Amino acid sequence: MKKAALITILALLLPLALGAQSTEGIQADQIGRDQAQQQLVEISVAKFEDAAFWGDSMPLDMGIASLRRFEGAPAAKKPIAAEKDLGLPDRFVLGGKVVFFKRAANEAFFFPVRPIPIEGVTKTISVWVVGRNYNHVLKAVIADYFNQRREITFGKLNFMGWKQLTAAVPPRIVQDEYHFANQRGIKLLGFKIEFDMMESYGSYYVYFDDLRATTDLFAESYRDKDDMPDGW
Repeated sequence: MKKAALITILALLLPLALGAQSTEGIQADQIGRDQAQQQLVEISVAKFEDAAFWGDSMPLDMGIASLRRFEGAPAAKKPIAAEKDLGLPDRFVLGGKVVFFKRAANEAFFFPVRPIPIEGVTKTISVWVVGRNYNHVLKAVIADYFNQRREITFGKLNFMGWKQLTAAVPPRIVQDEYHFANQRGIKLLGFKIEFDMMESYGSYYVYFDDLRATTDLFAESYRDKDDMPDGW
């Protein structure tokens, strides 16, 4: 009888113990890992130094979106170790403004004039954002290996000041094909903000800086130097 009662108690406590395990933080080295060896590298994708490289769009009957660059940077931003001595310009951030015509479920899209390729197999994408404490949702829009449009959610912009948002690239997004080792990777098509209907009025401001990616460059590092490039 006591043994049966003990088994019942353990069965009830097991789900609680599993639920108490920490799930905070994204472990890039465990995302979509299908090979024993990886070479994870944090790389800079865009520093938003040139506003002319970026465009904006939203439905014309919903509002007007515009872009402008401003001098500044997040105080908590830390440079990538490999870039410290390169002298790369990093003075400006990209500011976006949306003027709503009416309250409705709509969205705005901020995009580079040309897609930005990210070499290797990307595990995570991060960007510094000023959210202004709205319930709008920020997403990264990418193209996979087959140029299919995909979306990755960073989360809500319900915070004040600068914050680094990080999103994992799920393994279901195809980034390579085993026949072509020199054409791996995804392309960044832009950022989409889905506006909360209750807060889509007046003017909305958002700022971006320091877009980075953690990517696996193992195949790129060990590619034969005399290999021929495809894609012609």
